[in-house]
Amino acid sequence: MTAITQNLPRFISDLGISIIGEKCYSSLVENLNVGDVDCLKYSLSKGLGIGIVVGGSIMKVPQLLLILSGRSARGLSLPAYVLETLAYAITAAYSYRNEFPFSTYGENLFLTIQNTIITLLIIYFPPPSLRNAEAIGPRLAIASAASVASVVALYIFPKDILSLLQMATLPLSLFSKLPQIMQNARAQSTGQLSAFAVISQIVGCLARLFTTATEVGDLIVTAGFALALVLNLVLGAQMWMYWGDDQKEDFGKTQIGSLSEKEKEEDWASERQGRVDVVVTPKSPVPRHTASPSGRKWARKVD
Repeated sequence: MTAITQNLPRFISDLGISIIGEKCYSSLVENLNVGDVDCLKYSLSKGLGIGIVVGGSIMKVPQLLLILSGRSARGLSLPAYVLETLAYAITAAYSYRNEFPFSTYGENLFLTIQNTIITLLIIYFPPPSLRNAEAIGPRLAIASAASVASVVALYIFPKDILSLLQMATLPLSLFSKLPQIMQNARAQSTGQLSAFAVISQIVGCLARLFTTATEVGDLIVTAGFALALVLNLVLGAQMWMYWGDDQKEDFGKTQIGSLSEKEKEEDWASERQGRVDVVVTPKSPVPRHTASPSGRKWARKVD
């Protein structure tokens, strides 16, 4: 068997070496040394990392499709997505500046892009109580400018400041999930929240704990993934509890017998608008005995 594994095509061996390194490729592939625990763990970490990066590139796509198909961002918390996007962006910038392997943080880059689009869609499809067509354009412009400024700032910040910002992702992760969790609890519904995205984040956090401990060993990053796992588990529990429940909306709905007298009058007045009332005068009852047209009275003459 080793005669085959040691003579694999060049493009296959180059790909394997680029992923797991020459040492582990030689040990696991060429020599079939399955007892090399360190290389097994490293290879498993690399495989999980690549899978997470690929999954992260499409993780929020179902959420985007839900918003676009329903033309509504009902149930999604704007503060939660703003803070979550900032946490993803800081982690991506911190990992890139510290030259961590791309397989250990690549999904944060894709999630930052997808979350930014979702945040803009939440602004574009606000709830009816906050809907103001004239204010949507300026809000989108401000949000877009803030996104670009954040990217530039994270790119030019010194590493020391980035380290502090990475520590700040711990409370950011907490506060990014709390608004969504509280909104779900108040509405007794998860609205347009995507089950695929929540489940993917739970699986991704579990895998990231393993890959970070194996390849990076950064305690700050590990703590961030651990906290994110706990909060995503809470969201997953809410998805299970409120599955199939629609958020109760009051638009155009009233309960029988719950209208006040004033509301009844206003409702009756609105119903009468555009109607034409036709009044028909009732006819007087016709008497049994009527006078003749000439007005004379006739009587029988008695002989």
